[in-house]
Amino acid sequence: MSIIIPTRPGQSDVPAVAAARLLDYPHERLEIIIARGRQPSLQRNTALAAARGEVIYFLDDDTSPVPENLRRAAESFKDPQVKMVGGPNLCPSDAPFLEQVFAVVLSSWLAFGPSRARYAKVGAARSSSEKELILCNLAARRVDLLALGGFDESLYPNEENALMDDLQKRGGKLLYDPEFIAYRRPRATVTAFFRMLGTYGRGRAEQFRLHPAPGSILNFIPPLFCVYLTIVPLFGFLEFLPGFVPLMAWPFALLGQAIVSAKEHGILKSLLAVPLVACTQIFYGLGFWRGLFTRLEAPGEKASIEVTLERITL
Repeated sequence: MSIIIPTRPGQSDVPAVAAARLLDYPHERLEIIIARGRQPSLQRNTALAAARGEVIYFLDDDTSPVPENLRRAAESFKDPQVKMVGGPNLCPSDAPFLEQVFAVVLSSWLAFGPSRARYAKVGAARSSSEKELILCNLAARRVDLLALGGFDESLYPNEENALMDDLQKRGGKLLYDPEFIAYRRPRATVTAFFRMLGTYGRGRAEQFRLHPAPGSILNFIPPLFCVYLTIVPLFGFLEFLPGFVPLMAWPFALLGQAIVSAKEHGILKSLLAVPLVACTQIFYGLGFWRGLFTRLEAPGEKASIEVTLERITL
C-alpha cells in the first residue's frame, strides 16, 4: 500500500506522517509519499503516478488515522467490485471548545444532509456515494484511478467527488465504513469556518459545471435558499403568504436539530451551534453562486506548478 500526503513547500511538521508510521500494517509492504506543492489535486496525481502500492491511502497533512485502518481497507478490497473505501474524519476530543462546536455543525443533518457522514459515525458499513466519502481519509485502487486519469486538476476542492462519480458510472462500488476513522481538527476561527463553507460551495458548483451528475441536485438547495431569503422580505408584509411559511418554520427546524445534536454533543455545544448551522446554508449557497461564474482552468494549465515528492522510510 502507498500513503499519499500532500502538503505545502517548506512545511516541516506533517502530523499525518507520524500517524501513518503507527498504522498496523507490515512496514515492508508500505510506503509513505509526501507530495509538496501548491495545488493538491496535481500533487496527488504526481504522487499517484509514482506510487508502487496497489492500494492508495490518501490523507491530508493534518489527518491522524486510527492504527487499524489499513487492515480494514485490505479486508474490504477483497471484494473486486470495491474501488474505494472511506470513513469519517472526526474532531479530536482534546480540540479547543470552539472547534468542537464546529464539529457539531459539520455532523448535523440540517447543515450537511447525507454528507454529515463525513464528520460522524453514521450507520453500518455499506455501499455509498461521493456524498459520504471524503478525500482526507480515503483508500482507493491505484489501477482504477489511473484508468480514469486521476483527479481533475481543474478542481480544488471536489476533485475526489467527480472521480467517485466516474467510478460508480463504470460499475465500481464505493464503501463507507463508519469504523474507518481518522481524526482531524476543524477550522480554528469563525472566519476560517465560514470561508471553508464558501470554498466547499464554490468547489461543488465548479464540479457541477465540469462533471454534471444527478447527485449534485441536492447541492442547489443552499443557493436557492439564498435567493429565497433575498426575495421573501419583499413580501414580508403579507404574514400568511404561503411563500413566507418556510422562513417561519426555519427556527423550529434549527431547534429540532439542536435537540437531536444534544443527545450526542451536549446542550451547550448544540445550542451554540444553532446560529452556525443557520449560516451554513447561506455561506455555502453564496460560494455555490460564485462557483457558477468562476473561470475554470483548461486541462494541463497547472502542469507548470512544481511538485516535489519525498519517500519516507519506515
